[in-house]
Amino acid sequence: MKKLLISGLALLTLAGSLQAQTFTDTLNQTINDYATTDYTLSVSGLSPSTIDTTGFGLETVCIDLTHTWNADLEIYIIAPDGTSGMLVAGQGGSDDNYTNTCFNVFVTNTITQSFAPFTGTFKPMGQMGRVNNGQNGNGTWTLRITDTYPADDGVLLGWSITFGNNPATYIPFVSSNLPIVVINTNNQPIGDEPKIMADMGVIWNGTARNYLADPFNHYNGKIGIELRGASSQGMPKKSYGLELWDVNGNDIDSAMLGMPKESDWILSASYADKSLLNNALAYQLARDMGWYAPRTQHVELVLNGEYVGTYVFTEKIKRDNDRVDIAKLQVTDISGDELTGGYIIKVDRPNSPGWVSNYPASSGGQVFLQYVYPDGNDIVPQQQAYIESYVDSFETALNSPGFANPVTGYARYIDVNSFVDYFILNEYSKNVDGYRLSTFLYKKKDSDGGKLFIGPAWDYDLAWLNADYCDAFLVNGWAYNTSLVCPGGEEVPFWWARLVQDTAFTNKVQCRWQELRQTILSQQSLYNYCDSMALYLNESQQRNFLVWPILGSYVWPNPSPIPADYAGEITELKSWIQQRGIWLDNNLPGNPNCILTGMNENAAPLAGVFPNPFTQTLGFTLGLTPAEPLQIQLVNTLGQTVYTTTLSPQVSGSQYAFTVPAELSGGIYLLHISSENKTWTQQVVKGQ
Repeated sequence: MKKLLISGLALLTLAGSLQAQTFTDTLNQTINDYATTDYTLSVSGLSPSTIDTTGFGLETVCIDLTHTWNADLEIYIIAPDGTSGMLVAGQGGSDDNYTNTCFNVFVTNTITQSFAPFTGTFKPMGQMGRVNNGQNGNGTWTLRITDTYPADDGVLLGWSITFGNNPATYIPFVSSNLPIVVINTNNQPIGDEPKIMADMGVIWNGTARNYLADPFNHYNGKIGIELRGASSQGMPKKSYGLELWDVNGNDIDSAMLGMPKESDWILSASYADKSLLNNALAYQLARDMGWYAPRTQHVELVLNGEYVGTYVFTEKIKRDNDRVDIAKLQVTDISGDELTGGYIIKVDRPNSPGWVSNYPASSGGQVFLQYVYPDGNDIVPQQQAYIESYVDSFETALNSPGFANPVTGYARYIDVNSFVDYFILNEYSKNVDGYRLSTFLYKKKDSDGGKLFIGPAWDYDLAWLNADYCDAFLVNGWAYNTSLVCPGGEEVPFWWARLVQDTAFTNKVQCRWQELRQTILSQQSLYNYCDSMALYLNESQQRNFLVWPILGSYVWPNPSPIPADYAGEITELKSWIQQRGIWLDNNLPGNPNCILTGMNENAAPLAGVFPNPFTQTLGFTLGLTPAEPLQIQLVNTLGQTVYTTTLSPQVSGSQYAFTVPAELSGGIYLLHISSENKTWTQQVVKGQ
């Protein structure tokens, strides 16, 4: 512990502090495994007693600890008034120990670019200076260490805090062009089930700027919150699952941030995805192809008083009329047409109730499918047997010698066009988790067509050149071969290797690709999306990467080389879009001699809404064949329909336009477009 004190005092001398006051505790106390442990230190006689960011306050925090697998640890300093500041989280990988490690905001060394054991002085990852908020510094200070994963343990040997006339400063979060989400857990830690009750407020002023001091004008109430994700739970910036609750903990539905009413939502951290765009881009493309995919809205999050960065507020995949639009299954639906739908299942890890496919993956491993709707707690045996039997019938047909027969083969069981578009999206993004993880499917009732659809699109964090394993970083090659080039993990079903043996399927892929390359998958269209979103996020990303200083640093599983800044991340994404698109142009299977007629009869593409934002006139392009009249609705953030009209039929691919009343207020709306058999929904913004 003597070394620790000397290290802190040496730093103070270098900083020129004239009133250095150091408080030290030698502990040799256990760091509890897979738990949060608080270590307290009493400060008294501090002179002056008031700490701030100008004349006198907290300068340095030093720690000395042993622990195997440093990346498990999250370490915070907490002042007597409860204000906290992150020191470090999730750093060091599998290496061990923090040895005489100090944190001071004025040094240039970043711990994200260093290696364990972390010896020396580093810039804290969070806003440590928040504690210098004018409070009385005398009282009980707390070092909070959370071990986020079981099986590794350690010992806190000692720690110290130093006050002086070179106090830690911080950049206060005041306002944003994005909606602001404020969550207070009331001193409860957030775990991975069960959800804890917390308070959430959302500030959203439409096209006007949002200020943290504004009232909670969009949502102000209770939520249930828990950690979510698999490998992402080990990352320092956490993703969260939310349920909107009443004061008794019952689910309530609310339209959030321009998205239809629901109770379940997700705050996605996008930690390893430094573009902050991967999921939003994939979901937008899926929707533009004409399928439902989760809608998103970037927000800035304040958690327990501390700014924690830019998040993606996202719909959770649910069965309802505005999301996966399939029939509701009751526990009494155990025969006849009622038994045949609707179901949601997914290919994923065996960590939830489901079943193992009777057909091994192309690499020979097992494929597991989970029950999603009804989930494992609600699905009854007859429903389990039905959906398992239906999927087995599809796989048996696909595995048979006559698999390509359009009447008796696999096409009898699945919506082929959904598989075509899913194939294109996963291959363009080269999603390393695609096909084998988080791959949703849903089945409609027999009276509603009865086929198995693939989707909605989900989990593209490690797509778009964001994984350094399983050949995901190579412009060439196929994502559906992941299990072959990288065996031993989660397995890709044999479906895809078999489907590309059918010329009817590959011809559809080729023709659909050519069609989409002229519209939403054109290089220019994708560039426009990236550039416009980068501009939209330019302000918030700067704050995000001050809290999480990882630009230019390796974060698992980023491929090399690592872009140095946010602009470089966007350039890298656009470069991948260009190069991967060219490779697919030259290598996608199928007959290239296509007559482009809007082949996806199930989901005519909404090729664009323009201008967006708009003032009074809004236009869009639809590839409807045959042309039909369209019903138009604009729905506000409260779920109220504020404008309706009917548009006359147009030739396929034509542009439609309508003009809203001048008195319609500015803000974010949902544009609902309905034909006789299909609906489309897209978020639009009306300017003032």
